Amino acid sequence: MSADWFFMKKSFFGKSKTVGPIAEPEFLRKIEKGEISPETMVSSTSKTHGHWMHLKEIRAGLQHWKKTHPPANGAA
Repeated sequence: MSADWFFMKKSFFGKSKTVGPIAEPEFLRKIEKGEISPETMVSSTSKTHGHWMHLKEIRAGLQHWKKTHPPANGAA
């Protein structure tokens, strides 16, 4: 079963708004496109039990970020 995700997006004026729910495949695409970064606050009832966390605190999310955003010039 796929998780539904929410994430916080900053508006032009610096306010944050909640986006979602979005299905996990769309969530992964947003990570790939850089719309969701390691610093983005995310939440899922099934994966984070409704708690808001930075993407970097979710092992699978951070691994997907690193896989789709490799360091430039082989830097670690």
